[in-house]
Amino acid sequence: MQQAFQPQVILLKEGTDTSQGKAQIISNINACQAVAEAVRTTLGPRGMDKLISDGQKTTISNDGATIMKLLDIVHPAAKTIAEISMAQDAEVGDGTTSVVLLASEILKEIKNYVDDGLHPRVIIKGLRESCNLGIKIIEELAVTQEGDAFRQLLEKCAGTALNSKLIARNKKLFAPMVVDAVCSLDPDLCDLKLVGIKKVNGGSVTDSQLVQGVAFKKAFSYAGFEQQPKHFTNPKILLLNVELELKSEKENAEVRITDPDQYQSIVDAEWQIIYDKLDKCVNCGAKVVLSRLPIGDLATQYFADRGMFCAGRVNPEDLDRTAKATGAKVQTSLYDLSENVLGECAIFEEKGLGDERFNFFMGCPKAKTATIILRGGGEQFLAETERSVHDALMIVKRSLTNRRVVAGGGAIELEISKQIREHSRTIMGKQQLIMNSYARALEIIPRQLAENAGMDSTDILNRLRKEHATSANGAGKWMGVDVLNEGICDTYNAGVWEPSANKLNALASATEAACCILSIDETVRNPQSEKPGAASQGVGLGRGGGGAGTRKMVSEAMGGGGMQGMVQGKGRKALHAMKGRGGA
Repeated sequence: MQQAFQPQVILLKEGTDTSQGKAQIISNINACQAVAEAVRTTLGPRGMDKLISDGQKTTISNDGATIMKLLDIVHPAAKTIAEISMAQDAEVGDGTTSVVLLASEILKEIKNYVDDGLHPRVIIKGLRESCNLGIKIIEELAVTQEGDAFRQLLEKCAGTALNSKLIARNKKLFAPMVVDAVCSLDPDLCDLKLVGIKKVNGGSVTDSQLVQGVAFKKAFSYAGFEQQPKHFTNPKILLLNVELELKSEKENAEVRITDPDQYQSIVDAEWQIIYDKLDKCVNCGAKVVLSRLPIGDLATQYFADRGMFCAGRVNPEDLDRTAKATGAKVQTSLYDLSENVLGECAIFEEKGLGDERFNFFMGCPKAKTATIILRGGGEQFLAETERSVHDALMIVKRSLTNRRVVAGGGAIELEISKQIREHSRTIMGKQQLIMNSYARALEIIPRQLAENAGMDSTDILNRLRKEHATSANGAGKWMGVDVLNEGICDTYNAGVWEPSANKLNALASATEAACCILSIDETVRNPQSEKPGAASQGVGLGRGGGGAGTRKMVSEAMGGGGMQGMVQGKGRKALHAMKGRGGA
């Protein structure tokens, strides 16, 4: 009887939704599979594109990470799948669709075991053992190249990354361009921020070019700009973070005078200050002056009269790349200018590209930067081309630092699948089932490649399994899907190469994401906290606790008159309700 009078303990707010147990894990797996369905058909050279519109901006892309960013995923567990795709894009640059499909397929394969009551921790242990074995197999199979062959390796890796992109037909143009751009960077840092990608509407995609140096769109210019020379040979270059405008000298200043004649001396002093600055720029020997801040009409005309070129409001990133290429040092003051702070290049010129005018710095002696100028017919095409080139740049960067590659086209996944199956036969217990499921999940890559190319995926997979299982001395380990000829082939000899870092990261990320989803057995969600202004609905009674609204709710709970009303009788109903439940 005493237990019947125990007070009810409320841990969560009213309206809180709690889901737990096996049903919650199954629900999370289903949500992750729904996310994978959104990008499944984008995999491979014959993958389809997705058009995503938010009512204002329209994006056409087949890049997994881009699609994941644009999808407004609200399911808390499904967001994990989107996050591993974006992490793959940041770390490697390619394989963003593959990692989503792998994670989804692993969850799909072990879904029945969860439904049958197998403990998630047993499944997680088997998945991690399978992942470790897969990583070991990739490291054993990875191939490296040195000397002249290494250049071909980089180009083939770039070409493989571009195979599934919108510009796949022009990969012979872009692959060497991307490799040259990455090789021009400092090999120790290999900072891709120093590779500028500029988009220019108009022309054909074949008009795209690589500038070994810096190129950027002409900045805003004042009157007198037309009189400046647009071509220099071996010029000295001065980079500034200084405003060269007359009006800047009289802002934020107040001068009080007693004699009206003193006013002219103040005006003359302002002019003298700006002229002193301009004289210092001229006397240092520079022929090209660039500044992150505005260069006014007075300075523009002053430099034009002396046969110099100037540009103000230059983008900070472009200014930084110019400094790295020419060896110039950005100055925040015009005092003590010397030749040590000036940069140089072989040729500077300004020329038109489409409807725009660009400034080119070529033949830079300390060139640790490059610029890729993309041409095309429309903004959406140019945006997708930029994303494609960025992926190729990331792949080449990883290949340059890692120097180890594996064959693509689903070959490496099938070889890992075969060896994991063979290993599973040597162990006993439930882990054998988990390893077999993991091996089956890896086959999603060649299967989806075949389906997206319109081939019979069952027939292709059977032929590939036969080649990997029966070939002597491992001759069939690089057999993968031949999308171009609708069959199977040795993808290593066909030049379909990918950095081993791509596969290592994808396998580890997909497995960890699957383990993370499986380890979640309860979701607590409070709809009240999702309403606008919910964050301000506190439960404090002091200042700032919840304001008049909160005080009113507390007063009503006490009977309408606060503590006094509750004691004097207005709250008798509340007291009566408490009797028998641990109350008075």
